[in-house]
Amino acid sequence: MDIEKNTENTEEYDYKPDYVTLTNDEGFEERFELVDTMEVQGNTYVALLTVPDDPEEYLNSDGSLIIMKITYEDGEEYLDDIEDDDEYEMIADLFTSRLADLYEIGDDEDE
Repeated sequence: MDIEKNTENTEEYDYKPDYVTLTNDEGFEERFELVDTMEVQGNTYVALLTVPDDPEEYLNSDGSLIIMKITYEDGEEYLDDIEDDDEYEMIADLFTSRLADLYEIGDDEDE
């Protein structure tokens, strides 16, 4: 997937989210909020939240994290799926621990 990063200015608030637009293999674009980045064992990973076009839909969204790995090819930066299940579980656990309080991430089994 190609990555295009843009930052929108939100002067009313101290918080200035980073938005990333990803283009999938079929050419469709989708917008995400970059909520966290971490480096683990020499690799960089990102946690993203989908940003629906409709503000009401955004408020009602489930807020599922999408976790991807940054890779480089010919000097270009790409976000790729994490293919290895063990690697994915380890990174997902790290992001969940870091973001649990901020985003009220809980265990679905408890609800």
